[in-house]
Amino acid sequence: MLLAVDIGNTNIVFGCVNDMDEVVLFERISTNHYATAAEYASLIKGIFEMNGFSTGEIDDAIMSSVVPSVTNTVKEAIKKLFHTEVMIAGPGVKTGLNILIDNPAQLGSDQAVDAVAAINQYPVPQIIIDMGTATTVSVVNKNKSYIGGLIITGMAVATDALIARTAQLPKINFEAPEHIIGTNTIDCMKSGMLYSTACSLDGIIERIEEELGEKCTVIATGGLSELIVPLCKREIILDSDLLIKGLTIIYRKNKKK
Repeated sequence: MLLAVDIGNTNIVFGCVNDMDEVVLFERISTNHYATAAEYASLIKGIFEMNGFSTGEIDDAIMSSVVPSVTNTVKEAIKKLFHTEVMIAGPGVKTGLNILIDNPAQLGSDQAVDAVAAINQYPVPQIIIDMGTATTVSVVNKNKSYIGGLIITGMAVATDALIARTAQLPKINFEAPEHIIGTNTIDCMKSGMLYSTACSLDGIIERIEEELGEKCTVIATGGLSELIVPLCKREIILDSDLLIKGLTIIYRKNKKK
């Protein structure tokens, strides 16, 4: 099996892909900037055991990361645990993606990986939404070229900032309230955060399509997407495995025969 890992600012996603390119394991842990390779190895081993897999089933690994300080630590943990080298999705690795932004090197590896998966699975043009620490919106045109996008403050970051800058607003769990009109402080905060995010995405999709002059396939992924997509009025495909699929495609393109 192939181990695919994506390191984000808030979470690290682990996925296992079998020889049929099916995602057979998907787990998410918190990103710890201070954990050692041994600590990460222990966590990864626990994930495998919890899901009924053996570490001996992994033949190879690929990783993308937007957190350079954690990249080498997790890479070392994987090498210790699985005794395999780790392919890094980045400069020098073939993706098959034509990137038309001002400086292609500035594109986050997660956005590139998302786009690789999306163009191989869904009709173009596309809008790809990845909801993590930041919410990124990527646009792929009808020629399957990556032409740009938006970066938006993530919902969790916005909520933390609101709580930190106010004296009486409490921490909240992200879950949809029964009504959009809240009747207490907590429900008002939940409704405000969730529905404002959903409305923001609806509006951004509409404006991107106006600029392109055509309708787009919209795909969403990331930790908060499962909560927000059902609240959106636009039709959005929810694909939690998008990053894992993209990493698998990139691995297959670059694997030495």
